[in-house]
Amino acid sequence: MENNEVLVEISARHAHLCREHLDVLFGEGYELTVKKELSQPGQYACNERIRVIGEKGEFPAVSILGPLRNATQIEISLTDARSIGVKAPVRESGDVAGSGACKLVGPAGELEISEGVIAAKRHIHATTADAERMGLENGEIVQVEIPTSNDRSLILGDVVVRVSDSYALAMHIDTDEANAAGMAPNSIGKIIK
Repeated sequence: MENNEVLVEISARHAHLCREHLDVLFGEGYELTVKKELSQPGQYACNERIRVIGEKGEFPAVSILGPLRNATQIEISLTDARSIGVKAPVRESGDVAGSGACKLVGPAGELEISEGVIAAKRHIHATTADAERMGLENGEIVQVEIPTSNDRSLILGDVVVRVSDSYALAMHIDTDEANAAGMAPNSIGKIIK
């Protein structure tokens, strides 16, 4: 890949759970089981799923991603948010203060979360070496061109660069953004500074 190219991955709706909420939804001491490893080191999709319920509807089988987090976070697209009647501000992962509320239901119990529903801000994960090679800095905002073969090429703005040596180089966008470009999974985007 060129120095300005990045793999673009599509992130569908999913949940990150904290220990307390996993215990309520699946039973005390329950351990998540790995369905498949994800591109980011140490991250995985689980076999377990939960119901996410809003004021107007629900998603009956939302994937859980592991490992457990300090705070529960439900990541959905803006279309998803409208369809089930929840607030989902565009935020960076982990920034859940004052975000949307919903009801979660698992096989062992249910709970209401007063915050934690977000539409993830589009972002690029990069290692320190990747960032140096590409001339990027942690927290920098860039644009990324998503070239497609169907006359729907798109330039996405407001892409935040996140740098950590625990990452693998990849850009994450949600299903709304991918569909707007008519993008195939795992396309190559071009970073524009």
